[in-house]
Amino acid sequence: MANEKILIVDDELAINKLVASCLQKERFETCSAFDGKEAMEALREFRPDLIILDIMLPDVDGTQLCLDIRKITDAPIIFLSAKTQEIDKIIALSTGGDDYITKPFMTGELTARVKAHLRRQSHNRAERAAVSASNVYVIDDLKMDFDTYEIYRGEEEIRLTRKECEILRLLVENPRKMFSAIQIFETVWKSIAMESDARTVMVYISNLRKKIEPDSNNPRYITSIRGVGYKFNQRVKRK
Repeated sequence: MANEKILIVDDELAINKLVASCLQKERFETCSAFDGKEAMEALREFRPDLIILDIMLPDVDGTQLCLDIRKITDAPIIFLSAKTQEIDKIIALSTGGDDYITKPFMTGELTARVKAHLRRQSHNRAERAAVSASNVYVIDDLKMDFDTYEIYRGEEEIRLTRKECEILRLLVENPRKMFSAIQIFETVWKSIAMESDARTVMVYISNLRKKIEPDSNNPRYITSIRGVGYKFNQRVKRK
């Protein structure tokens, strides 16, 4: 796992240096950015395998920066923030973040989570490369390619975050099977869910509906039963 590249985006010099020092001891290659502009430049030049991102940056909100980053890479993003409210975590994860750690933090925990996300990323890529069957599904004018994480309605690309795409894949590959919010969280995030994580899933489902449903107020693809869960209500063709 050595030599993976980590981009650290935090305007607090002491924290940026502390994180870099801890990761370098584990033989990671690091690059530091102190605002959104530097982060986007480093993203293109450094091409990190994982990003550690503060929310409160001097020139841009970290959640907006996360949306911009997701247009370029699917590298795991770990938010490192002084914001401790549950809504802050929900918003951060719904914009494409993979994890959320609050300050002050234990460097050992941060390092462990970095390694866990990189292992998962490596495993997912190997898994996708090993799958010989096509993972392209079509329904109506909606085309979903889960090998490339590309979703189209006709000729127009629908931009989904990686977690949105993974939730959609879980539902599409198990048509008409009901999943609770907790089951979705534990399957997609691969971690034990807390009660609040069900609300995180609700946010993701709402965003998905807005992006893929012809009418998000009257969903025909992702339907739900209150207090039970969600399902993809239509069978799709696999190409």
